[in-house]
Amino acid sequence: MDLELVRELAQESDSKIVLFVMDGLGGLPHPETGRTELEAAYTPHLDRLARGSSCGFTVPVATGITPGSGPGHLALFGYDPLEYKIGRGVLEATGIDFDLQSSDVAARGNFCTVDAEGRITDRRAGRIPTEESTKLVEALRGISIDGVQAFVEPVREHRFVLVLRGNGLTDEIADTDPEKLGDKPLAARATVPSGEATASLVNRWIAEAATRLTGKLPANMLLLRGFARRPEWPSMPKAFRLRAAAVAHYPMYRGLAKLVGMEALTVGPTLEDSIATVSENWDRFDFFFVHYKYTDTAGEDGDYDRKVQKIAEVDEAIPALVELNPDVLIVTGDHSTPATMAGHSWHPVPFMLRSKWARADACESFNEHDLDRGSLGTFPAKEAMTLAMAHAGRLRKFGA
Repeated sequence: MDLELVRELAQESDSKIVLFVMDGLGGLPHPETGRTELEAAYTPHLDRLARGSSCGFTVPVATGITPGSGPGHLALFGYDPLEYKIGRGVLEATGIDFDLQSSDVAARGNFCTVDAEGRITDRRAGRIPTEESTKLVEALRGISIDGVQAFVEPVREHRFVLVLRGNGLTDEIADTDPEKLGDKPLAARATVPSGEATASLVNRWIAEAATRLTGKLPANMLLLRGFARRPEWPSMPKAFRLRAAAVAHYPMYRGLAKLVGMEALTVGPTLEDSIATVSENWDRFDFFFVHYKYTDTAGEDGDYDRKVQKIAEVDEAIPALVELNPDVLIVTGDHSTPATMAGHSWHPVPFMLRSKWARADACESFNEHDLDRGSLGTFPAKEAMTLAMAHAGRLRKFGA
C-alpha cells in the first residue's frame, strides 16, 4: 500500500475503527478430528458476527512466506512489511519504554535450557516467570565489554532485551537462535564484512553470560534474535489522520505500535482488562488496536486443546466489544500458528470485517472451512487498513 496515496486521500471523521487481533489465529486440521482450532471451538458470537460481515483470508507478507509477529502486525497497520523492516530487538526495547538512541543496537533475548553437551532442550526455559528472569538479568548487567555499554533489561517471562551502545556498531548480525531443539546455540555472525567487530563483541558478551548462567536450570543459557536499530517511519496519525491507540499487554506489540505512532495504553493481562480499557478511552481515539496473545502461545506450545479454549474465551468477550458499536470492527490474526506445527506458518489468516457498508456474504460461521466462501477471498494483509478506512468513511474519492 502506498502511504503517500493514503496521506493524500485520508480525511478526518468521527467514526471509530477497532482492529481485534488474535495472535496466531489460523490453524490446521487436527489429525484425529479433521477440524482446525477455530472449527473445534464453541464460537456462537463470532459466528453471528460473521453472518453480517465481509469475510475471507489475508496473506501477511507473500504467498508461502512464514511471517514473524512484527511483519504480520505491520501489514495489518497498513505498512508493507517488505518495505518497513524491523528487528525484534527494537520492538522489545521500545515496548518496555527503554530510551533507545538512534545508534544503539538492540536484540531480543530468550533464556533457554541446554543439556550437558550444550544442545538446546527448551528454547524458552519452560517460560520461567518474569520474577525469575529479572533475577537472571541482574546477574548479566555487570558484564563489561571494552568501549561498549551493554544494557540488559527484563521483558516478560523468559524474554529480555540486550542493548549495545558505542561507536561503530552495526545491526547486521545474524540470530544466535537456531530455532531447533537438539542444536547448539549459534555464534553471532556478521552478515556483512563491516559487522565483524560487532559480532565479536556480541560473542564476548555471550561467553561471559553463559558462564554466569551455568547451573541456573532451567535457564542456563540464552539466545539472541532480531538485532536492529530504531527506524524512522511515517506515523499513523499523519498518514491516516487517525488518533490511534494500542491496547496490548505484551511489550513487543506495544513497542511496534509506538513505532508507527500509536499511543500504547496501560492495560492489564486479561481480555476483560483490554475491553475495559477500550471503553474507558473510547472518546479519545479513532482507532483501537486490541491484541490477544494467548492463542499464539498455545499454538507455539503445540497445545491444540488450549488454543481451542482460548478462542472460546475470546468469543465470550466479543459481545462487550460489539456493544461499543464501532463503525468498523475487524477480527483477524497477524499470522497462523497451527498447534499441529507448534510454530508460525505461511497459511492464510482468517479475517472478517463488520460495518454498515459491508456486504454480508455466504459465511455462516467464523472458521477456515466457512471463510472459503467469503466475498473478500484471499488478499494482502497490508490492504486491510485501507479497507477499514473506506468503510469508516475516512478516504476521499481518488481522481476526478
